[in-house]
Amino acid sequence: MLKKKKIQEEPQNPESQAQEEISEEIKEEIKNVNDANQKHKNDLEEDLPEEEDQISEEDRLRTELAESNNKYLRLYAEFDNYKRRTVKERIELQQTAGKDVIMDLLPVLDDLDRALKAMETANDVDAVKEGVALINHKIKNTLAQKGLKEMEAKGVVFDADLHEGITTIPAPSDDLKGKIIDELEKGYYLNDKVIRYAKVVIGA
Repeated sequence: MLKKKKIQEEPQNPESQAQEEISEEIKEEIKNVNDANQKHKNDLEEDLPEEEDQISEEDRLRTELAESNNKYLRLYAEFDNYKRRTVKERIELQQTAGKDVIMDLLPVLDDLDRALKAMETANDVDAVKEGVALINHKIKNTLAQKGLKEMEAKGVVFDADLHEGITTIPAPSDDLKGKIIDELEKGYYLNDKVIRYAKVVIGA
């Protein structure tokens, strides 16, 4: 019986530390594994006697290992592509996150420009005041549609989770002790979440 030739060893497992740009390396490694696997099968077919239809357990395990490595590399390549795609989508989302709000505020900006232009030649102060009040109302309505809500602070009990105490003053009456006497800067919610704390004066 002919002696079997020494079976060529499979290339070492190409698993190594992943880097950002590895797609070409993965493709090359997959090609190398496939070539080595095919050569291994060809060697076995040439070396085994015709009456032997099965390869040894060691050879079978080598073949299965090569196929597993091939599948692993393909899955890794798919995951790498998925990771690149999701990073790109996240960056694009961050860049356009405020687009809808800005588009809705552009008409208000146009109104402000027209109001400023009209003020240059306006003689009726009341008309100017009315125009500014209308613009203020319009911008508040626009922001309210986006989930913005003003925080009611004046006269309520001070709450450190909602308010930022700037200073304290003697309370005008006993029932205002520990309550907010004045509001220096409004607080706001966005969809029931505080996005800016109210700056307040507290009665002592």
